[in-house]
Amino acid sequence: MIKLGIIGGGQLALMLICAAKRLNIHTTIYCDDENAPSRCFCNRFVVGDYNDYNSLSEFASTVDVITFEFENIPYESLREVNKTTQVFPFPEINQIIQHRIREKDFVNSLQLKTTDYKLVRTVDDILQYTDMLPCILKTCTMGYDGKGQYRLNCKEDVEQLDLDSSQEYILEKTVQLKKEISVVLTRFSENKYEIYEPVENIHKEQILRTSEIPAKISKELYKKSQEGAIKIAENLNYVGTLCVEYFIDEDYELYVNEIAPRVHNSGHLTIGTHTVNQFENHIRAVCDLEQKETKKLYNAKMTNVIGEDATCHMKIEDAFSEESLGKNFYFDYRKKEVKPNRKMGHYTEIIN
Repeated sequence: MIKLGIIGGGQLALMLICAAKRLNIHTTIYCDDENAPSRCFCNRFVVGDYNDYNSLSEFASTVDVITFEFENIPYESLREVNKTTQVFPFPEINQIIQHRIREKDFVNSLQLKTTDYKLVRTVDDILQYTDMLPCILKTCTMGYDGKGQYRLNCKEDVEQLDLDSSQEYILEKTVQLKKEISVVLTRFSENKYEIYEPVENIHKEQILRTSEIPAKISKELYKKSQEGAIKIAENLNYVGTLCVEYFIDEDYELYVNEIAPRVHNSGHLTIGTHTVNQFENHIRAVCDLEQKETKKLYNAKMTNVIGEDATCHMKIEDAFSEESLGKNFYFDYRKKEVKPNRKMGHYTEIIN
């Protein structure tokens, strides 16, 4: 039996565990939260700090291969773990993607378009680029679901900022947004991958609310978005499931927004719509299992259940059964505490 280690214990780890169970793979979670949702579903659960090299190395020595559920695990920690047991995706990829300037520089080096951006550290730096207003200010590292982000519409917004002088920030020019899409793919090795069709996404307050297939886009954008995702995965020498998020502006120009080196929220609907979902494909790739042809069987809309909206309709394991294909279902993340803007689960509705 293959022993898979997963760093991080949130809902993405939980769904990876469910997929691993179907493949008869033993899972060990390493997480800094003793109440993480995945605790009751994995075979073994280890509590430890992500900067504790000794604990991480001990964890690594008990498994055959390691992956992670979120990209903000310190690169140095992943590199240390990789000395004991192979980590997929490769730790060097996180070194690029954990820093937004490095990420955008990488994307532009592939001749793929991003919005205009500048590295800034102070309010005075930003005031040199008022021609970029309106824009978004983000921390270069950490931050997700809108955390560490500021919308700047005018000079007065800039002057009111109270920035952390120890932080680096990225200033991003906004586009006249038409819609947002994402492409999820799993790369097994050179030019061997399974790719899902583009997903149309709607965000509210920087948090993903709904994802739907098929995306209402042209054939040209469909093809261009998939080709861009493949180009990124190939140039990263990626192993596993990856998501590329895109903006489409009013002129139907395509911009790479972010790369997520992991399974992705917008790919959750693949659990009920495809012969092989994003989680199983990730497990197959990182564990060097057989690549299976992935086919779409149904169209669907996935809705994130946020905060107090949480209810429970279906057992988690059932969502990964073959019988769940083509059925509406709710996936409860089993989080113990409800918080505002916290993702508590998701609901998938099959569309005829």
